[in-house]
Amino acid sequence: MQEQILSLIVDRKFQKLKQLLVEMNPTDIALILEEAEEKDLPVVFRILPKEQAAEVFSYFETDMQQFLIEKLSDTELKEVFDELFMDDTVDILEEMPANVTKRILKQTTAEKRKMINHLLAYPEDSAGSIMTTEYIDLKKTMTVDDAIDRIRQIGLQSETIDTCYVIGAHRRLLGVVTIKDLLLNQKDTILADIMDEAVISANTLDDKEEVANLFDKYDIMALPVVDTENRLVGIVTVDDAIDVLQEEATEDIEKMAAILPSDKSYFKTSVWTTFKSRIPWLLLLMISATFTGAIITSFEEKLTVLPALITFIPMLMNTAGNGGSQSSVTVIRALSLGDVEWRDIFRVVWKETRVAIVCSIVLSVVNFIKMILVDHMIFNTFDAGKYMAEIVVVSLTLFFTVFIAKIVGAILPMLAKKCKLDPAVMASPFITTIVDAVALIVYFNIAVSVLKI
Repeated sequence: MQEQILSLIVDRKFQKLKQLLVEMNPTDIALILEEAEEKDLPVVFRILPKEQAAEVFSYFETDMQQFLIEKLSDTELKEVFDELFMDDTVDILEEMPANVTKRILKQTTAEKRKMINHLLAYPEDSAGSIMTTEYIDLKKTMTVDDAIDRIRQIGLQSETIDTCYVIGAHRRLLGVVTIKDLLLNQKDTILADIMDEAVISANTLDDKEEVANLFDKYDIMALPVVDTENRLVGIVTVDDAIDVLQEEATEDIEKMAAILPSDKSYFKTSVWTTFKSRIPWLLLLMISATFTGAIITSFEEKLTVLPALITFIPMLMNTAGNGGSQSSVTVIRALSLGDVEWRDIFRVVWKETRVAIVCSIVLSVVNFIKMILVDHMIFNTFDAGKYMAEIVVVSLTLFFTVFIAKIVGAILPMLAKKCKLDPAVMASPFITTIVDAVALIVYFNIAVSVLKI
């Protein structure tokens, strides 16, 4: 289908192209048009019906949206933004340069402009910044018949009609009714008698990631947003919640990989921007490696007596680092899902202690056998008979370093959360650096004690 559509665009067969596009999902159209020549985009966009064109526009990447805005006339621009839901409009405006934003706002009504400015005023990471103001609100004194009439009147301008919100004086949220409730009750039934008063809601200033997690927790499709006086001001829909969770997951992954987060896709990010996002962490980690170098230098004289000990430094540091990373990623994930709080720190430490002991014993025993069978008997790189004490030193070090690494990996993210820092920052880069230093200190001190060097 993609090749056919792109071929029709090149051949300028727009009538046949329109017949194909009107039957397609807007998301699929947007993905296909991203592969088309930029110069053809305005022509193809203009052949789409207004409502479909607006939906396709909302799925374009920011640079494509800006290109189209610059090519469309004021009338065409107004038609597009009249069809967009409020939350999509706000999302687009947040990404546009000032001159483009100014032009868009000129094409909106004074009432819509006021609402846009109101939504833009909410903090970037708040529920208010991702909510839409287009929803079905009903009065508790309405009958089922009245409610259905109101849905018919404003349903086309609402982002969802599956769940309707019952409000009282001063727009205070009282309850919810679903389409199912309305269809299964008599026409003269009063909404106050059938509404669900146990409403799950969010505050406008709640963190948007916490709000998004409520969708998974309660298995809902839309969530009402209220102000500090419990007045209904908007709703968050499941598509916006999914976007938030995807953004947060991507951001956490980038932080755990020692990369400054970016809101652009891989190919849309320039080489220079990618460089700037990576180099600060690389510099920091390079400088932090000075500590491990200093530790090795301080034991230089001891190492000259038994140079074979140097062979196992990479294995010890890497294994301990991997062990710490496992614990930190697990705890960070639990923190983000709300499964773990600061008050659970002793439970977390107790669990990780037991896991660490089992892992450390298994790794130490396997390493002991490996050094005898593989290093000595197969590769002949190590004389097990001559250096049995060294085998014991390496195995003991592996036990203690993995144990310490797992405890450190579990505690650091929780400390970061307690200090209002991002737990993801405390993941692999910092933990690996700390654990490397600990591994060397433990290794050399055990060697000095056991080997009497």
